[in-house]
Amino acid sequence: MPAKDIIHDAVKQALIKDGWIITHDPYTIRLGSLRVFADLAAEYPIAAEKAGRKIAVEIKSFTGLSAIDDLEKAIGQYNLYGALLAETEPDRMLFLAVSDSTYANVFDTEAGRVVMTRLGLNVLVVTLATEEVVLWVPKTPIEM
Repeated sequence: MPAKDIIHDAVKQALIKDGWIITHDPYTIRLGSLRVFADLAAEYPIAAEKAGRKIAVEIKSFTGLSAIDDLEKAIGQYNLYGALLAETEPDRMLFLAVSDSTYANVFDTEAGRVVMTRLGLNVLVVTLATEEVVLWVPKTPIEM
């Protein structure tokens, strides 16, 4: 099982503050003999007019020597986990969780927006200091 990312606890607390119930920490995705671990799984309580929503979250801090190298690795993991979830649990949406500074420096750029759009990345942005969700890209799973 991989080590927790340095922003893991802040992302987890932000999701809890946002009304999500953490169901797995980590979340095991299995298909055949393959087993991988997303960082978290969570559910949003069922409201009277909406069905409950389920998400898996892969958390990345982008603290390596190269943001491009970190992005390549994050996209690879995201795509692998997304493909496996599509087969094993298609109703669970996958999100890549990053800090607001990582979002500003990597994803909220011309190239970053192209990557998110073309690859269909769902991104969850958290302010680490206050442990709060500040943005869901493209939009919150509750609205979907």
